[in-house]
Amino acid sequence: MALPAPAGGAITGTGTYTGGSGNQVTGYTDGSSALSPAIQQIWSKEILFQAMPVLRFEQFAVKKTELGVMPGLTINFMRYNNLTVDESAGANLTEGSRMEPSALSASQIQITVSEQGKAVAVTELLLNASFDDVMASSSRLLGRHMAQSMDIQARNTLYKNGIPFGGGSAVPPSVVFGRKAATTRGAISPYDAGTLGTASSPGYLSPASIKDAVEVLAGQNIPRLGDTYVCFVHPSQSRSLRDWPEFIEVTKYAAPGNFMLGEIGRLYDVVFIETTQVKKGLDATATTAPLYGMGSTLDANSGTAGFQENADSYNAIMIGDNSFGHAISLPVELRDGGVIDFGREHGLAWYAIWGFGVITHESRVILNTLGGAIS
Repeated sequence: MALPAPAGGAITGTGTYTGGSGNQVTGYTDGSSALSPAIQQIWSKEILFQAMPVLRFEQFAVKKTELGVMPGLTINFMRYNNLTVDESAGANLTEGSRMEPSALSASQIQITVSEQGKAVAVTELLLNASFDDVMASSSRLLGRHMAQSMDIQARNTLYKNGIPFGGGSAVPPSVVFGRKAATTRGAISPYDAGTLGTASSPGYLSPASIKDAVEVLAGQNIPRLGDTYVCFVHPSQSRSLRDWPEFIEVTKYAAPGNFMLGEIGRLYDVVFIETTQVKKGLDATATTAPLYGMGSTLDANSGTAGFQENADSYNAIMIGDNSFGHAISLPVELRDGGVIDFGREHGLAWYAIWGFGVITHESRVILNTLGGAIS
């Protein structure tokens, strides 16, 4: 039960410890803030942690652990190209004629691993004076930080350019724009899919948009993850998707089973994962943007200036099987800092060695659509 806090004594206040010189004596700080508000005569044990999107993308990565038992910082994937097939004769042979051998061709995909981690530190005085188990709370915050860091890297990998099947230079992923409602009602209304949007004026996420993205993946013979493709959508995009009667919510499945983390429903042969990690208003001309380099390939009619994005659009991602990989050299570990300053300081950190990379460039499609209810 939470006890009432006196005026100025709430846990969100800026309390001080009268036994020392201000905030600095109670917590290890980087100069921005300290944890002295945790020391109160009357307090609430209900400490709230900010909700974060956690591990939505990483669950679909292809795990590679060879570096855990072999030295090195890079994993190489050998990807063989298909043998050509004669469209008219197939593999027909002529009696008395020798078969002509064909050479094999392949391309290499590399994933490089690097160190990952985050550390925090508190003082012995804080551990003894605080009502809360600060080290337990620190480990929980570090776990959330690790999960979000891993998922951001996985998401950025899906947005990045990748080497196409057959080798060559890295190219951007395919893009499908949301469809806009038809200007006039036709004979097949309301089943008219509408007109295809552009980078500067996309439409909303709808069943027609999903069919367009599936067409791109299926047209390149991309296998499904099990029996479905997976689409990561922003909550604002799923808002318009829920208006369509074809959308099946996860609570209405005919055969409930093991759901994917963040799964909200499905449409046709696509499962939807809702996450705020889906980015809004990405600019392909900014060198720091995940979509940098896509330029006018997003929209051939965007003008001489190249990519003219709609700042209010979201970039959902639909993937098939084997789209990206997660190379792990050292799994995540929670480590303490040992004895520091004769035990007056306690450090805690998470540490790992991993890396992400695109495996099958063709196995991903970006759906650039508006968010919110369809206007």
